[in-house]
Amino acid sequence: MSFETFGQPLLTFPDAEKSPLSIRAKALVFVDPRSRQLREEMAQLAPRSISVLIRGETGTGKELLARHIHRASDRSGLFVSVNCGAISPTYADAELFGYAAGSYSGSASSRAGWFGSANGGTLYLDEIGDLPLPIQIKLLAALENHEVTRVGAHQPSPVDVRLVAATSIDLAQAVAAGKFHERLYHYLSEGHLELPALRARVGDILSLAEYFLGIYSQRLDLPVPLISEAAQEVLEQHSWPGNTRELENVIHFALLVSTGDEILPEHLNLPEVSGSLVQIERQVASITAKGTAGERKALKELLLSLSEAL
Repeated sequence: MSFETFGQPLLTFPDAEKSPLSIRAKALVFVDPRSRQLREEMAQLAPRSISVLIRGETGTGKELLARHIHRASDRSGLFVSVNCGAISPTYADAELFGYAAGSYSGSASSRAGWFGSANGGTLYLDEIGDLPLPIQIKLLAALENHEVTRVGAHQPSPVDVRLVAATSIDLAQAVAAGKFHERLYHYLSEGHLELPALRARVGDILSLAEYFLGIYSQRLDLPVPLISEAAQEVLEQHSWPGNTRELENVIHFALLVSTGDEILPEHLNLPEVSGSLVQIERQVASITAKGTAGERKALKELLLSLSEAL
């Protein structure tokens, strides 16, 4: 479901009103140049049938990207979301691939498993690096052969599943360490999306803040306050280690403790970081990406002199 905020597209979960936003931030905006580039990459990947690997820090909204890819594809089946860290190591086969009737004590009927539930649709595996290696091998076989064998079954069942996986770690390093299956990594990397941290897409911060402010004001039946210019500066300068999820919590708190018609810096409960290392890092990144050859050379010389001084 798409909305508009500040004249810019806003992407939210379709069930945003059915579950508390505090569980997981449920919105992304595409105001910042890096976000607009990401949106273009999503639009190119969505109609294709290849698997997609989304990499991003915790709280950035990786599942939201996966849902968007599913909605923008032509797949009519369900979007099935699975947290790999929550899969039981003992019953991982049954949970992912299903089981036949009588496979377990008291199991009078068969179960399709996550793969079967996503047949014709999209299976989203969050933190895929948490899957045990033996299950990774079976997952790759299921994807390549388009079939799964349920626990206790004698014949495989055909499946048509598109996999979208997410990780907050560098899987290439996990491959090098022998902790992730190399062929599965290459299979997933055919479609790759990098979701930047919120601090790297500063242009999105205020639009997201306004969105969360509107959502919580509506739920709590409170008038919507303005975000003062001073508070806006604090929001844009904060490093956001918790990403969009942290921003949501900060705005929720500010709404509850503000007393006037404006949210002020003290309502945010964040440190003011004017002139801080965060700003310097952003300036360095901007010059590195967009600066002239002369500016980049001067920056390189400055950083070299600083490192020698330290």
